[in-house]
Amino acid sequence: MDNINIKGKVYLVGAGPGDPGLLTLRGKYLLQRAEVVFYDYLVNKKLLKHVPKTAELIYVGKKGGGLHAFTQDGINQMLVEYGNSGKKVVRLKGGDPFIFGRGAEEIQELVQAGIDFEVVPGVTSATAAATYAGIPITHRGYTTSVAFVTGHEATGKRESTVAWDKLATGAGTIVVYMGIKNLPIITSKLLEHGRAPETPVAVVRWASTPIQRSVVGTLETITDVVREAGITPPALVIVGEVVKLRKTVDWFERRPLFGKRMVVTRTREQASELVYLLEENGADCLEYSTIHIEPVDDYSLLDHAVQNMKNYDWVLFTSLNAITYFFKRLEAIGQDSRILAGCCIGAVGRATADELLKHGIRADLIPEKFTGAGLAESLINGAITGKNILLPRAEKAMETLPEMLEDAGATVTIAPVYRNVPPKGRKDELRDELADGNIELLTFTSSSTVTNFLTMIDAVNEQELHSLLDGVKIAAIGPVTAETVCNNGLKVDIQPSNYTIPDMVASIVEYYHTQSEG
Repeated sequence: MDNINIKGKVYLVGAGPGDPGLLTLRGKYLLQRAEVVFYDYLVNKKLLKHVPKTAELIYVGKKGGGLHAFTQDGINQMLVEYGNSGKKVVRLKGGDPFIFGRGAEEIQELVQAGIDFEVVPGVTSATAAATYAGIPITHRGYTTSVAFVTGHEATGKRESTVAWDKLATGAGTIVVYMGIKNLPIITSKLLEHGRAPETPVAVVRWASTPIQRSVVGTLETITDVVREAGITPPALVIVGEVVKLRKTVDWFERRPLFGKRMVVTRTREQASELVYLLEENGADCLEYSTIHIEPVDDYSLLDHAVQNMKNYDWVLFTSLNAITYFFKRLEAIGQDSRILAGCCIGAVGRATADELLKHGIRADLIPEKFTGAGLAESLINGAITGKNILLPRAEKAMETLPEMLEDAGATVTIAPVYRNVPPKGRKDELRDELADGNIELLTFTSSSTVTNFLTMIDAVNEQELHSLLDGVKIAAIGPVTAETVCNNGLKVDIQPSNYTIPDMVASIVEYYHTQSEG
């Protein structure tokens, strides 16, 4: 047994064209179990979120112009070495491994070394670029044939292996990978061998990503169009009459927030809904969590309140985090939601009420205005004098709610269950994005996100703050958050009438729609 050489397995996984949502389920499954991941320049880094934190990540990207992290021979050698280590190795490649991806060459090396392997197809950039640019590469009314060809080798060899004389008129649609550098040669070859000068041509850069850019011309004009537009690799060239359908089929670049970079400042655990809705409308979301949630050091106030829960008339929840940490503490001390059986329950808004339902609790009161003041007003209207109220909340929070209730004659017990602290790291990255003018909009969903954001960017004075945020719009989820923004010398551009994430996104979409029409 001691002489057995236990070898690992190498998985060549197609990462797709750039949109992380286009990864196959098999690809995601393997990434979640990988011990080593080799990834390329064209791989969307968001896919690496699926990889275990214990896995080793190795960048082996190659760009045009000879800017390579490793040579292909070096990559082949490392795949063999790691394959022999007994680990699960994922080779994550942009597009599809076997379509101009040199995947077959890597497999040949693995076979020669006797290493087990599997190949997982990916959405190739040719079909993705066409689809995301609104161009069906086949259509019964235009063509039923399509050819994929590389434009990279046109000047790299003495004699091209591409039969341009046959290809020019032999396929209705021609999709050229890596063709920007040699675009003048490619168009001249197609014209020389009989393709009509007025044939429509589209060039799509960074297909399926928020920075996708498409330009259209003809075989006769596309070289000038690309040069004037400043289109550089990575880009694909689509030649054929189907390009005419772009005006009808284009969907990706017409989304209302397309290409707009927006900062989401919620905690990573809570950012998903906001990010999803913004990205569905075309935004490019940068997640910079300005809040890290931690349990409080001392739960004695809550524990005492739980022991005397029968004395409370109301328990009020003003955030999702308050619910999460309240019930975590109940579980830790051997209690559950049944402890609330004799109390009325108030929730600051619909999202909070929905979170309570997950614990089997239906809110007795949801105010019309989803704020602490709105919750207080609703309770006061119901005669709150003499009532005992428990308020599990953040360690530091606005005092509006408890003060209004106490002024109305109620007794309020504040029990801190969590605290907001600024997260560490990424400050320089965020400052650079702002300084370079890359950010279109900041989104704030609480006063804490505002104050922690300002701490995070660490402006030395008000002048530097306004310089960093010059031209950047601000969206605040509600009046309390907006007030915090304004109190720090900034202006709120977008605020929904209902204080929920979907309403906030709808207001952002409406704002930019109005701006584009104006």
